[in-house]
This record gives sequence, C-alpha cells and structure tokens, in this order.
Amino acid sequence: MRLLLAVSTAMLVAAPAFADPQAGDIVIHAGTLLDRPGQAPRRNATIVVRAGKVAEVRDGFVAAPAGARLIDLKDRYVLPGLIDSHVHLESDRAGKDGLLASFTEGVPMHAYEAAWNARKTLNAGFTTVRNLGDGSGVTLALRDAIRQGWAVGPRIVDAGMSISTTSGHMDERLGLNDDLREHAGSPENLCDGVESCRHAVRIQIGRGADVIKIATTGGVNSRIGAGLGKQMFDDEAKAIVETAHMYGKKVAVHAHGADGIALALAAGADSIEHGTLMDDADIAAFRKTGAYYVPTLSTVNGYLERIAADPNAYEPAVRAKIDWRISITGKALEKAVPAGVKIAFGTDAGVSKHGRNADEFEWLVKHGLTPMGAIQAATVNAADLLGLKDEVGSIEPGKAADLIAVAGDPLADVKVLKTVGFVMKGGEVFKQED
Repeated sequence: MRLLLAVSTAMLVAAPAFADPQAGDIVIHAGTLLDRPGQAPRRNATIVVRAGKVAEVRDGFVAAPAGARLIDLKDRYVLPGLIDSHVHLESDRAGKDGLLASFTEGVPMHAYEAAWNARKTLNAGFTTVRNLGDGSGVTLALRDAIRQGWAVGPRIVDAGMSISTTSGHMDERLGLNDDLREHAGSPENLCDGVESCRHAVRIQIGRGADVIKIATTGGVNSRIGAGLGKQMFDDEAKAIVETAHMYGKKVAVHAHGADGIALALAAGADSIEHGTLMDDADIAAFRKTGAYYVPTLSTVNGYLERIAADPNAYEPAVRAKIDWRISITGKALEKAVPAGVKIAFGTDAGVSKHGRNADEFEWLVKHGLTPMGAIQAATVNAADLLGLKDEVGSIEPGKAADLIAVAGDPLADVKVLKTVGFVMKGGEVFKQED
C-alpha cells in the first residue's frame, strides 16, 4: 500500500495538471527541446501553446487536457523558429539574368515572386527575417499582408529601399548606358551630403521602414569596377545613423572594406553586413560599440551555382569581385569569433537561393562557431539585433509560439537544420511531415 502511494505521488509530481486548461490549446510533446539556445537541451518536454503564444514549458510528457490538440514530436529535436537577419525576398535571380528581369518584369510580378520566396523561407524553418532592401516596396506590402493573414511567410522586419551615395552600391543605374539610366531605379534612396542623407532616411521612415539599411562601401554585385572600399564620407554616415536613431530605427550597414566598417561603427551602426575585410581596429570597435556582425557567408553558394551553369553569368567587373569574395569568405569570421564579436545569422538570400537559408550554418561552423553558437546566432542573437528579443528567439512563456523540429541532433551535426520537418509560427502549423 505504501509502495502504491509512493508511486502515485511520484507520478503526480512528474506530470502535474495544467493550470487553467482551455479548449483550443495546443500541446506539443518534444523528445529533445532546445528551448533556450546557449543552455543545455531538455529531454522529454511538453510545450503548451495558447492564442499563438507559449503558455507553459514542462518537463515530462504531460497529458493534453480535454479539447486540446496534441502534436507528437517525441522522436524529434525541437528548437525555436530560426531568424535570418539579412534577406532580399524580392528575387534570387542575379547577374545578367537579374538585370534583364528588372526591365522585362514589372512590380506585380516581383510582388508574386517575393511572396513565393517568403513561403519557401518559412518552409525552411525561418519564421522571422530582416529584409534589407528592395527597389519597389513589395516587401513592405508583403510584411503587412502576412500580418493580416492574407499571405503566408515569415515575420518580416523591413528596410524599405537601401540607401547609398550616388554611384554607391545601392545606385541601380550603375553600368547602364545613358539612355537607360533615367529609367532605372529611383534616386530617392541616393544621398550626397549631410542634409541629403538625412532626407533619404526620412523618406524610408515615411514609407514604413522598420530598420534603415545603408552602404558605406562598394559591393560585389555592383555593376561598376570601383572597388570595395569606403564610398561615403564620415559626416554622411553620421547624419544617417543619427537620423535613424532619432526615429527609433536601427541601422544595418553593408560594408566590405576595413575603412568602411570603421566609418560605420564610429557613426553608431547597429550591425555590419558582410564585413569581409575587417581588421584588428574594426574588431576593437565592434567590442567597444556592441554592434553585431552578420557574415553572410553562403552567398558563395549562389555565385558558384550560377557560374557553373553559365560562366558568363556576371559582367567581367563583377566576376572579378566574385572570384575574390569566394577566395576570402570566412576569414573575417575566423578573426571575429575568438575576439568575442557578437554574431547574428544572416544569409543575403537573394544572392544565394531562398529556401536554402540553412546552408549558412555549415559555413558558420566551418569558420569558427560551434553548432550551439551558430544556433544562438540564428535565434537569441538575431532576435536581439532585430529588437524582438521579448517576442522570439527562444521557447519561453509569453513569447510567440515559433518553433521547428528536425530528425537529428543539430548540436552533433548542424547540417540537419537543412531538413526541417515541422514549422510552427505564431501557434499556427505551416509544415508537418511524418
């Protein structure tokens, strides 16, 4: 009798009843749960989802209350929905193919393509993205359509149009003849001088941008052989960052050359994208300012695939920069990781292919991060960078019920994150494979 009483008591302690069970709850049984990346995973856990948010996380497999939906992931590894801090949903066509599409296809077609890429991204397990610039504003509309439930895709933090100086990386007229230049792009995202740069920021804020994206250096894909060094003056960068921060917007900075990285960090940038040629002084500045580094290493995959399909996919001036980028990819991360620079996950998808965002994990681990560090970069770190740490990035009560499941252990082999079988965003299941 005493033995029976002891066993019964132990069962009650291990699996207590849910507090205030409600019809419509979703109960998830997770075989392994990495609920807070950076901490040890839990075995045999229960997650309760209520009204789109995580209500409870319990040890053990707790029986679902009456009226609740049970999702059995006992043979899966469950972790938070992933976050890509650098995408371009509007297209993943590039080089000469992308240039031709920009003239032969209109905004409506680009809007459908953005929606298609958003769905692929969500199916890959990325429930939140930061879209760092498009030329037509279709992703601003897509962001709002997803919020309304009119479209399917990840939560989007959007930059509107990216800003640079005239003939800078964001000048869409580069490399075009004089007859075409006046028909390409819009000059509203270009600025020269302090007042002009302040004005450019205010235009994007007025369009509804959540974050401001600028370029302080040249770019690999710019159709101009002007190099990858600094292409913005100190006072211009400072004016942009000060204006954005005044409106409560963070600033993401495209920068390859060490001089452009230093310029951006001195101006108060919140993140550096690419950072290919960072030097020791830049690393010291990262640590001083607390800015994030977003490496975007898997762009190399997109370059290699397009060149394999067509060796002439890029203009000669661009191809030379691509070959250089391939040869140096990952070297900056190898410096940044041991120095303690904060890393956030970002792919530059659009240069690489949408829906294959998780390819970045393999590159991050190859060049210095542990699998846990790479997962942190794509969850808690990215959530912090995007200003969403109270909403996403971990599986905790009160946060959005964004979670994914994979068949293997990503801490043993990060490549398993390339095959996500279950995706929930905001408590809604968008993908569930047997």
